[in-house]
Amino acid sequence: MPQYFLTVPHDSADEPTMASMQEADPADFEAVIAAVDAFNTALKDAGSFVFAGGLYPPSTAKTVDASSGEPKVLDEPFVEAPSYVGGFWVIEASGEDEAVEWAARASAALQGRIEVRALQEAPPEA
Repeated sequence: MPQYFLTVPHDSADEPTMASMQEADPADFEAVIAAVDAFNTALKDAGSFVFAGGLYPPSTAKTVDASSGEPKVLDEPFVEAPSYVGGFWVIEASGEDEAVEWAARASAALQGRIEVRALQEAPPEA
């Protein structure tokens, strides 16, 4: 079954973290956590959940480049952008339409945008 990457974009100017999100209205924060938990449960019950995670903001990123032989480690993100991936799900779905349906449910739970991208499949063996 094809796998899809559902990403949660965040505004780079805000760099929200779990700690900073807890500064929001407690009732609103708890409602979002409950909605995401219900979404995760629905994914698992449907057999579509592969894994999910939240990411620290880009200001914590390291970029490693060993293409010249000697690894270079930079204390910065690979790219600076107005938005960044703050969290994600990898799901299995029968096709793009089903993945978009799951993304719509994730968007409703988080009250924000969700990007849907298919993971590339391995090339057929010769």
